[in-house]
Amino acid sequence: MLELVLVLNAVWYAMGFNVFSIRSRIFAKLVVPKAHRDTPVFETLILSGKFLGGFNLAFSALNILLLLNLTTFNNDLQWAILLFVNAVAHGTQFGFNVPVAIQNRRGEGVWQVKGVMLFIFTTDFLMMLFNAALAAIYFF
Repeated sequence: MLELVLVLNAVWYAMGFNVFSIRSRIFAKLVVPKAHRDTPVFETLILSGKFLGGFNLAFSALNILLLLNLTTFNNDLQWAILLFVNAVAHGTQFGFNVPVAIQNRRGEGVWQVKGVMLFIFTTDFLMMLFNAALAAIYFF
């Protein structure tokens, strides 16, 4: 189970790196309506996406390194801490989108939580749960 969660983390974070850093213009188009893409803020979002992608790359590398060095961490509390940190990373991505999703239900919102954004929103929630549940198992 640990290996599966670490693989899922590594892949999900690598996908985040891809969309935020390598394909940052496509990411920006997901969250900025077409009518607002000709502003300087749109270009700022593209560049700030690269910054966010860097964090995703670091978390992907961490999970790959953990997979390659499973025996290095031989204490359950160590695994609980590492998994908890992953849960927080996924959870903040989900949590900060909750207000936007609520605004969407009222017909408002900075971006629409549907399609690809709904997939990201849901996957971050599930990854948070997987990591938190496994962290709890290791902790207790």
